[in-house]
This record gives sequence, C-alpha cells and structure tokens, in this order.
Amino acid sequence: MKAYLIILLSLLLMVSCGKKKESRTIIVPKMEAEKVTGPLEMQAINNAENEVEWLGTTYKVVVNRQVDKDLPMVEYENGKNAYDNRIRLEVKRKDGSVFFTREFTKKDFERYVDDITKKRGVLLGIVLDRADEDDLIFGASVGSPDVLSDEYVPMELILNRMGSVTIKKSTQLDAIQEQPEDEGV
Repeated sequence: MKAYLIILLSLLLMVSCGKKKESRTIIVPKMEAEKVTGPLEMQAINNAENEVEWLGTTYKVVVNRQVDKDLPMVEYENGKNAYDNRIRLEVKRKDGSVFFTREFTKKDFERYVDDITKKRGVLLGIVLDRADEDDLIFGASVGSPDVLSDEYVPMELILNRMGSVTIKKSTQLDAIQEQPEDEGV
C-alpha cells in the first residue's frame, strides 16, 4: 500500500510539474458589415441653435434637417439608395419674432453642383458661418450621404438684411472665399 501511495504521489508530481504548451494563436470572430435593409436615412437634426450678433442686436439661428421621403431618392454608390433631406432655416429676432424662415432642398443648390453630385448627392447641411456687415453667411453642402465619404460641394448661402438669399459656389466650407455674387434665389 505504501508503494501505491509513492507511485501515485510521483505521478501527481510529474503531472503538476509538466509545463503546458502555450498557444499564441488568437481567434477572433469574423466581423461582418452591417446589412442595410432599406434606403439610407441621414440622422435628423432638430432645432440646432446658434446666437449671432448682427445689425447691432442678437439673433437666433435655428436649423432643422429632416429626411424627406417625398423627394426623389438618390442612388449614391453601387446600387445603394438614400433618401434626400429637407432643411428648414429660421432666423429669429431677440424678441422671438421670426425675421426669416425657409425650407431648402437639393433643388435650390442644383445649379451650383456638377451632374454627378446632382444625381448622386443629397442636401447635407446648412450651418451658420458668420455675420458680415449686412449679411449672415452660411455654409451649405450637397454630397454623398455616406458618413465616411468626403465627397461634397461646398457653397455659401448669404442672407441679407432685407431677407433675400443668394447662393454661390465656394471652394471651402469653413473658410469661405470672396467670389462674385450670383443672382438671388
């Protein structure tokens, strides 16, 4: 019995002292691209507000971007479709009364974009850039609805003190350069 105990202990000792082989293989499950089940819809922007000092007082600029399923759908890449957007721009006086309000679609900007952007692009956004003497200057863009894309056409939307809008093509969205004005829209 003593011999069995010694053999059993020595077997346990050999097994416990044996070094296990470590594997350096890392198994990661394959990531699959998210499957789009329908047309792409850009995220809505509701009541994005900015205050701006203009004409000696404070104005509030409110921008709303909504998917508009009544507008023509665009095919932006390899058969992928997207809904276009409608953007409402509102400028309110300090007392809350509305100085300017208008809804914009891609159609308002089509004469400033090339044929491919006209066909495959959507209205991406309108954002306040600055107040400049008698004008409020906004950056606007039409381009690919894919958030990973950098394909877009930057434009200036200029709102003057009389409430008239002028649109012109820009070379940069965030550093708008001087260009001759086009006729009002």
